[in-house]
Amino acid sequence: MLTYQTIQELCQAAEAAGSTISQVILAGQAQQLGLEEREVYDRMAQRLQVMKESVRTGLDPALRSASGLSGGDAAKLLAYARTGGICGSFVSEAIARAVATSECNAAMGKIVAAPTAGSCGILPGAVLSVLEAGQCSEEQAVMALFTAGGIGAVISNRATLAGAEGGCQAECGAAAAMAAAALAELRGGSPAQSAHACAIALKNQLGLVCDPVAGLVEVPCIKRNAAGVMIALAAAEMALAGVESKLPADECVSAMYEVGCSMPASLRETALGGLAATPTGRRLKQEIFGPSDS
Repeated sequence: MLTYQTIQELCQAAEAAGSTISQVILAGQAQQLGLEEREVYDRMAQRLQVMKESVRTGLDPALRSASGLSGGDAAKLLAYARTGGICGSFVSEAIARAVATSECNAAMGKIVAAPTAGSCGILPGAVLSVLEAGQCSEEQAVMALFTAGGIGAVISNRATLAGAEGGCQAECGAAAAMAAAALAELRGGSPAQSAHACAIALKNQLGLVCDPVAGLVEVPCIKRNAAGVMIALAAAEMALAGVESKLPADECVSAMYEVGCSMPASLRETALGGLAATPTGRRLKQEIFGPSDS
């Protein structure tokens, strides 16, 4: 497990070595695992391939989850993206890939929990879109996953990645922060710019509750992955443009944890509040699981 306790520490290590965050994480992982860097790299490359396959599976228009709550939307999004969309095909395809990965997860397909199953679409939606657009090489995409992993490890060490503990801000928020930092490095940004991207993304998901309808990781989780990839893209764009977060990334992580601890249990993955407790949310739960005994 990575031992960095702060994003500042991680950035300082990269700057001192005259390298990137991804290179620091790769070297650290190899040392901790007692492996050659190439072997650790190859393991991450396999994860990138799983992400690609998850997107492919999720784009099947016939795919449906067992509950019937999700499936088929990613295919609709990709078809729409090819018309150009409101934001252009790149952004629309990123949304489609994020939703495809999440729909693959809901249908019990194989995904990379990045950092959780509920937020699995955000990182691949971001990184694979840059790769598919020809804006980076396969190797750069793999290295970007190391950057994301380093940021996620710090968030895990300092706060939480669990919706049951910190709400969806801890899942989709962390995933957006990881993706934003990865995108910033992927497009030539400095370690400091990756940190700013991380902070901006976290701030824009602060307070997001976890309220899965019927207790399933489908509604509203899947569409939150679509929003999360948009936040990651916006945060990275701002950081690369030279926009800085007025609050350090580590303080944003701490604030996220404090907000999560302040949330009532009904808004932390219990499906007892928020959207899960709406009349339609309750109706859908009854249709899937039958009448409640209570």
